[in-house]
Amino acid sequence: MKIVKPGKKRILTLTFAGMLLLLFLTGVLVINNFDKAELVGTYGRDFENAVVTQIVKDNLAEDGNRYGSQELMVEITKGEHKGEIMEANNPNGTLFGAECREGTKVIVILSESSDTSVATVYSQDRAIIIYGYALLFFLMLGLIGGIKGVKAAISLIFDFVCIFGIMLPLMYRGVSPILSAISVALVTTVFTILIVSGVSKKSAAAILGTFFGVVVAAVSAVVFGNIAGIDGYNVSDIESLLFVEQYSEVKVGQLLFAGIIISALGAVMDVGVDIASAMNEVKRHSPGISRMQLFRAGMNVGQDTMGTMSNTLILAFVGGSLSTLVLNYAYDLPYAQVINSYNIGIEIMQGIAGSMGIITAVPFVAAFASFLYSREKPAA
Repeated sequence: MKIVKPGKKRILTLTFAGMLLLLFLTGVLVINNFDKAELVGTYGRDFENAVVTQIVKDNLAEDGNRYGSQELMVEITKGEHKGEIMEANNPNGTLFGAECREGTKVIVILSESSDTSVATVYSQDRAIIIYGYALLFFLMLGLIGGIKGVKAAISLIFDFVCIFGIMLPLMYRGVSPILSAISVALVTTVFTILIVSGVSKKSAAAILGTFFGVVVAAVSAVVFGNIAGIDGYNVSDIESLLFVEQYSEVKVGQLLFAGIIISALGAVMDVGVDIASAMNEVKRHSPGISRMQLFRAGMNVGQDTMGTMSNTLILAFVGGSLSTLVLNYAYDLPYAQVINSYNIGIEIMQGIAGSMGIITAVPFVAAFASFLYSREKPAA
């Protein structure tokens, strides 16, 4: 038997990884090689970076509130109109406009007609703040997590590439959103666990258990939705989605369930890795442990993790729908109206489906890990 030297083995591994990365990027480019229908006309309208140079007319009243609009002078800092100074209107709205002072960086909408350009403040320019916040997150991940933190950051970037570069284009081109979400969930699970934990039996057990948990979450959500009469057409932004559906092949009815799959993936994966890692440590310190004892140890760890992760998932969905809950509470709506509303039904479906995925992943991971670890021969 020919023995491969460690140096050559590393070169072969890096070569294979490079080929897979090249294949993945090629696939992303092929999937995104299509023309999207123009749903909103953008001719004569641009979003440009600008800075406020002067407050011509303020809208700050004596009581400290703002009424009406501000009239500003802004200097365009990027694009074709860079360096130009023009008047701009800053509407006093909660979703549009910004609280401007001299020097405030904003995004303006330039509407051009003939030789006339009209500028309206869209929002504060917060791109640098967002990038800085994300950079702080990655720095903390690397400083505190070390090499595993860096690997986690890489896996997170890979997840976003899969979602925006693969899943969304596939949905737009008519592929089933549920199938697309499950496929992306499988790919991201394999990549994340392998890059963080390496190629091992621990990784194999975590991957298998996570995949089964996500599938169970998807199936339970679809079954509940069919019985309760809830689907993707009952969401709050359905009118915009129906407009998109007319000009694309998006299957709007499945989007809700695809979202449940993606939202449950992180929690299910976390539980799978925790159980597989704990069982690996038990096996390493007690090589002679039986398969059943190892399975029970995994179940004990899983039962502890199960309770906290289910709470985490459900509380996350509650936090996301807090505005709706506050409105229901403030208007003192009847119980029959609240419990039977689509919004509450969807939130309940999301929270319980994800939690069922977590619960299912526990015995699957414990079973897979106990089977794989028990095949190892105790070290002499």
